[in-house]
Amino acid sequence: MTTRAYQEIYLSRAQAALGDAFDYAVNVCRIPGADFVKLFTVSSVSKRMENGEPAILVGKSGVEIAADVIFETTGKQPEAEPQERFGCSREYWIGWAICYYQWFSARTYSDIFDVLSYEDLVNMYYTLHEADISKFADIIDEKIREHFKDTNLKRIRSIYGCTQAELAKHSGVTLRSIQMYEQRNKDINKASADTLYRISKVLGCSMESLLEK
Repeated sequence: MTTRAYQEIYLSRAQAALGDAFDYAVNVCRIPGADFVKLFTVSSVSKRMENGEPAILVGKSGVEIAADVIFETTGKQPEAEPQERFGCSREYWIGWAICYYQWFSARTYSDIFDVLSYEDLVNMYYTLHEADISKFADIIDEKIREHFKDTNLKRIRSIYGCTQAELAKHSGVTLRSIQMYEQRNKDINKASADTLYRISKVLGCSMESLLEK
């Protein structure tokens, strides 16, 4: 089960804010979409949205979010005045949809944009902007899972420099279970808290980081 950073009651506000941020940055400030994606993902603003900080989710408008991103990453305050817009632009939809998927999946914006380019999202707009957002989420989820083929357990274990056999020995979890978790033949999200605790203690990570999103 995915643990989300904030409650669904804040989601529509967050989506609208990020949609407005993309719209303002691209259409008013004339920052190329791909460039704004880079600025956004390296900024602390994206991390604060991921963490569900109320000051960002409900405390700032989309224009303020975009201005914070631009100032933090370039050192310059945007001078373009916000414009009244009627209807949702393509750029608004991109920010709105990506915000939903980040909340839905609990993945980082950095991971999401590693898989999806701004151009990919522009192309998706023409076929999906009138569809239910769940269809967009399903398509993105498939792309993300295909890109990140290794399970979190395998990735963390490899970084730690531990073999499956060593992990089994030190954690007390059977080698077969570890193999099955890594091959997705057994769902680690359904593992007992004790199993997750034993594995995480050996690998020096949190129990949550072992779960699949």
